[in-house]
Amino acid sequence: MRYLILSDVHANWEALQAVLAHAREAYDSILCCGDIVGYGGDPDLVAEWTRENADHIVRGNHDKACAGLEDLESFNPVARVSAIWTQQRMKPDNLSYLRDLKKGPEEICGFEIVHGSPVDEDEYLFTEEEVSQAAPYLETDVTFFGHTHVQGAFLCHRNGIKRLRRVDLGAEDMVVELERDANYMVNPGSVGQPRDSDPRAAYALYDSQTRLITFVRTAYDIRTAQKKIIDAGLPDVLALRLASGV
Repeated sequence: MRYLILSDVHANWEALQAVLAHAREAYDSILCCGDIVGYGGDPDLVAEWTRENADHIVRGNHDKACAGLEDLESFNPVARVSAIWTQQRMKPDNLSYLRDLKKGPEEICGFEIVHGSPVDEDEYLFTEEEVSQAAPYLETDVTFFGHTHVQGAFLCHRNGIKRLRRVDLGAEDMVVELERDANYMVNPGSVGQPRDSDPRAAYALYDSQTRLITFVRTAYDIRTAQKKIIDAGLPDVLALRLASGV
């Protein structure tokens, strides 16, 4: 089975459409590691697409916040403004969909999807040390996670944790063949708001038969996405950061 792995779309319709066009015919099933809304200007469009097309999804912290399930006091001021705007903007049935999203981990044919980590759905895993704390709780060979908006992977072996290199800025993709005697934590990156200094939309493809993961980046119409954020009256920084990828 070939899987399209998405995460952190954050209501960015332009980025999502670019990813779908770029990945066309390269997958059989769509999975999402959460945070489909928040920050961006098209929460209803993204939620409705996800409802119709994602075969498996776990909730993210922004999904919870926008659905009224998360205390907004834990959010920074910009995220808080965005969550409140999204709550007020979204259709009731889409808010209901967010409220009903499952908490990870969710196992799918021998691998898992989570938002933050297998231990805590809101935990950020940036470093080898942080991953080492989560590694003992891995129950499958491969765990896909999001939350950090940083594309890449960690090899978890009895000899330690190793960070795998990411797609180069001048490249479109990178293929990783998974070893049999190790576990992997894999972040497809953020579709709608990358924070790894590459503003291109990020996603991953996973072939469970060949055990190949392809990390991919693709350009999208950032200006239109920015205009929607500004026209909505959301904080300008949410538009500006799309062009810098930080």
